[in-house]
Amino acid sequence: MSKYYLNYLDELESEAIYILREVWAQFQNPVILFSGGKDSIVVTHLAKKAFYPAKIPFALLHVDTGHNFPETMEFRDNLVKELGVKLLVGSVQEAIDKGRVMEERGKNASRNVLQITALLDAIESNKIDCAIGGGRRDEEKARAKERFFSHRDEFGQWDPKNQRPELWNLLNGKHFQGEHFRAFPISNWTEMDVWNYIKRENIAIPSLYFAHDREVVWRNDSWIPKSEFLKLDGREEIVTKRIRFRTLGDITITGGIESDADTLEKIVDEVATMRHTERGNRSDDKRSESSMEDRKREGYF
Repeated sequence: MSKYYLNYLDELESEAIYILREVWAQFQNPVILFSGGKDSIVVTHLAKKAFYPAKIPFALLHVDTGHNFPETMEFRDNLVKELGVKLLVGSVQEAIDKGRVMEERGKNASRNVLQITALLDAIESNKIDCAIGGGRRDEEKARAKERFFSHRDEFGQWDPKNQRPELWNLLNGKHFQGEHFRAFPISNWTEMDVWNYIKRENIAIPSLYFAHDREVVWRNDSWIPKSEFLKLDGREEIVTKRIRFRTLGDITITGGIESDADTLEKIVDEVATMRHTERGNRSDDKRSESSMEDRKREGYF
């Protein structure tokens, strides 16, 4: 008698697909939060497998800060066209123009926190009751506290001390009017798991993840790419380095690492030697010890 065997990637995939199907079964208008980064790309790929041969039943929601990598925006538009799904966009610039938020000033100014208002406005205006994200517990200690189904109150806020138990994979999506949920199908995945899965499934990703020559400046212990939004002080110098990005966000806060990893095989080998999470190169997480949890309490991804 042959034995049925799943390797660890198959188990992670099966768990994620189960969660995606639970979201579709329990909510009326769920969407996938799509940043164009590797994790949201993997979640979208998993949704494609979960509902095949039908189309993905979720729209993609992108919070556009206006400070995006051009490569990310091009990848997003091409993927939406390929999948034939609806794209919803929440605009930070629109929130600024309407006076909903005030833009930061100075050398280290960022639009990262401003995404909260744009996201919550998009959730309210589109009557979204569940936003599916690519957050993973190994990324950051605040994300390690979150459940697969993460409840948000009527103000879009998260209370880490008031989460619902998830015993025996029972997921409770009950909520009152005005409340919503975030769902995290790949919570139990690591960065290495994501890259091994991308390699196995041959998933297309933005070129930013591969080593390439780029003009950058050294700031906050990482290489910040040159852009029209980058404000230099007198001591900083633009140089050309061969780098790649482990995580993608705003071009003003996403730091690269020096690397020669220009293939998936090389990236997997490089990640195996890393001793710091990929968010160590995100300057927005360095503002305080609790910066991520503070943002998540207010409604961040």
